[in-house]
Amino acid sequence: MSSAVRISEELMREAKLMSSVEHRSATGQIEYWAKIGKCAEENPNLTFSLIKEILIGLEELDRGESTEYEFG
Repeated sequence: MSSAVRISEELMREAKLMSSVEHRSATGQIEYWAKIGKCAEENPNLTFSLIKEILIGLEELDRGESTEYEFG
């Protein structure tokens, strides 16, 4: 389910700029920022890069692209 949300023109300009670099839609870029921000707020001790790697791992699991980790 989607909903219309009002955001500032400045945020939309930044999202359009970054979305072209990241090959996403502006909406997709804002959703990405929101997901990262939500994770950062819930886990204040994690770095951005660790949050990003966790999200990548979760996406791989959802797609069935994971393998069992072997220690040593």
